[in-house]
Formats: sequence, C-alpha cells, structure tokens
Amino acid sequence: MVIKSVARVDKKTKELVKRLQTNEIAVINHRDIDEVAANSLVACRPRLIINADQSMSGRYPNLGPGILVKAGLPVLDQVGQELFELIQEDDILEVIENDIYRNDEWLGSGILLTEEVIKSKLEETEKNFSIELDKFIENTLEYAKKEKSFILGNLKIPDVNTDFKGRHVLVVVRGQDYKEDLMAIKAYIEEFNPILIGVDGGGDALLEFGYVPDLIVGDMDSVSDQCLLSCKEIIVHAYPDGRAPGLERVEQLGLKSIVFPAPGTSEDIAMLMAFDKNADLIVAVGTHSNMIDFLEKGRKGMASTFLVRLKVGSKLIDAKGVNKLQRESIKFKYLVGLVFGALIPVFIVGLMSPQVQQILKLLHIRLKFIFGL
Repeated sequence: MVIKSVARVDKKTKELVKRLQTNEIAVINHRDIDEVAANSLVACRPRLIINADQSMSGRYPNLGPGILVKAGLPVLDQVGQELFELIQEDDILEVIENDIYRNDEWLGSGILLTEEVIKSKLEETEKNFSIELDKFIENTLEYAKKEKSFILGNLKIPDVNTDFKGRHVLVVVRGQDYKEDLMAIKAYIEEFNPILIGVDGGGDALLEFGYVPDLIVGDMDSVSDQCLLSCKEIIVHAYPDGRAPGLERVEQLGLKSIVFPAPGTSEDIAMLMAFDKNADLIVAVGTHSNMIDFLEKGRKGMASTFLVRLKVGSKLIDAKGVNKLQRESIKFKYLVGLVFGALIPVFIVGLMSPQVQQILKLLHIRLKFIFGL
C-alpha cells in the first residue's frame, strides 16, 4: 500500500466529514467507530483513514470498522496520540505499507485493519460484552435514581410558540439508517403534516428531504447555520445547572432561542416536550433504540432515555428499520392471487354479455359433438 495525499485532521469525526474531500486522508481520534461515523466517512470517500485510537477496542461489537473495510476504505489503526498531535491540517502525508511519512520524515506507524482483524476483535467482544452489560445496568440504575424526579415529574418544560396539542410530531435524529427511514415515511409526512423536530443534525436531515424544521432541539454542536437560520424555533439543551454552551452560537447568528435545562440527551427532551404539550403521536427516526446504540453513544446517564421512553411510550412509535419492510419483495403467490382477484369481476361481467353467452353455447355443442355426449 502506497498512498500520498493531503491530510484533514479533527478529534471529532462528525466535524471532520464536513470538510473532508474525496481522495484525501482522514486523520481521526475515534475509539470504537460507530455505524453513523463510518457511514459519514464512506460518503466522503477518503483514500485512507488514520485513527490515533482503537477503531475496535473489543468492549462491545461496534460495526463501524466493518462498514469501512467492506466499502474498500483502508484504515490504519492505533497510530497513537503523539502522532495525532504531530499531523497538521493540510499536511501532505505519504503512507507506505503501515508507515506514515511527511516530507520524507518518518512519523510513526499503525496497524492496518483487515477483515481477519475485525473478525478477531468481534470474537473478543463476546467475552467482554457481559462485563460491559453489567456496567451499563449498574450505571443505568444509578442515574435512574438520580434523574427519576426530573424526568418523571419535576422537570420544568419551557413554554414554546409551537402548538403541539392534538398534532403528530416527528422527532428526527441523524442516526443509523435515518435517510432510508425518512424516505420510507414520506407519504406519512405528506398526509399528516406532523410537527418536525430536528435534534441537532437531525434538522439538516430534514432539510436534505426538502422539509423545514419547526423546531431545532439540542446543544447546537452538529447542526448547520443554514438550518438554524431557516427553522421556526430553537430550543437550546442546557445542563441541569443552567450552563448552555450552545447558546453563544445561536446568539452570534442573531437568533432568539429558548433554554431548556435538563439531564439526559437532546432527543429525550424533544420527546418530553411533545408529550407535555399534548401531542397526539410521537414518531421517532434515527433515535437510540437498542443496547448497541447506547454503548456506541458512549455517554453516561443514558438511563434518562429509558425513563423518557417509559413516560412517553403510549404515544411513541419508533420508525427505525421501517424502510426494510418496504424493501421486502412481493411473493409470487400473492401477486397471482392479486391478479386472479382482479379478474373475477371481469369474468362475471363477461358471462352476462349476450355475445359471450352465445360463444359458450357454441363451445358446449362442439364439445358434445367431439366426445359423443
């Protein structure tokens, strides 16, 4: 392997992909690459991905590295923090086998991820997964005790301009398969005209499909300026103590917003707001729905997500994976049945026709003559 190209460097993969171009080298510092990050890198088509950290630590079966390798993107793994600090934006890097050079100066080396390496790591996760699950359960119970009063009763939901009462609400997070699922429910959106809530980058996901978000909810770290300027209302998710790092960005754009201090994730408070304001139904796209989702998120206190779903569950529909239902091919026997059913009324109408009845009589006489009946 010999690759030479310009480097794009960022500690946050989601920030890097905003400026990463085709055939450039992506330099990241991302432990346990998740599916969303992997798919965003695949969309950029870099020539090489250099990761300072472990793309697969073996804690749990994260699927990101497998997606990258399957897409034909080479990943040079575990190059180390020191090498990551040495590489600067716009550096021209040359990678020969597993060694990294800049202006003929050797910077360091890494481990090339292969399907065999990934398979080995996945086998390792089988041993570690129960340990991680125990940690997750303990963490969940601990935070659930701390946060239950906030989530289930004492959390003050701010007043907003949007009228939720009796309306459907679509909460969009830019998570796994969000594009496919949004495409699958376009007919639903057109028919029911739900209130559209983009959770941070979920607002841009809505814009991609031609929808203007009614609300943007989040800490404003992954939503575009264009989306913030076009949406109708902005809710800045703040820490429970009131600190709101995202507020400064909104104010710099000259926009008004409402600050919502709360524990948990931004998707949690979006659902709580819709529930509290008497929405009739909450449809979620791209949100966290299983154990791998939570472990990939890597955030302590995901207990709030469980508590929120317990509270809003009677009104919540998760649209994750709905696109797979539409991709199922129609079975031949069902198609034959459909055609047969459609022909029945045609056949009945035909029998009532005098011309058809005359033909049938002639056919009956002909058969009697042939068989001597």
